[in-house]
Amino acid sequence: QVQLVESGVGLVQAGGSLRLSCAASGIIGGINTMCWFRQVPGKQRELVASISRGGSTNYADSVKGRFTISRDNAKNTVYLQMNSLKPEDTAVYYCNAEILHIGATFGTHYWGKGTLVTVSS
Repeated sequence: QVQLVESGVGLVQAGGSLRLSCAASGIIGGINTMCWFRQVPGKQRELVASISRGGSTNYADSVKGRFTISRDNAKNTVYLQMNSLKPEDTAVYYCNAEILHIGATFGTHYWGKGTLVTVSS
């Protein structure tokens, strides 16, 4: 089975920094796009940042210039460096990855269980 395990639970003051990581484990043929989403109670889950297998990135307007997504393909891991954090960044952050199983033509999306980030004012 494939699992995505996030780490980096944190309580940080506004203006501070935090790095999240998400490692994929299991029998994996390859990983295409890896993403970070976030969700607050009562709101839809929103895409924060994505990174392609080749390293192309996209960001939500609300985090551009503050957050950086990166990946280590050798470790099947994606990172989210969050700087200049604001109270409105408080949310549960979820990792998502499109996993290619060995011999498969199409990828399957997997989710991590989520990690809470709290930014105090």
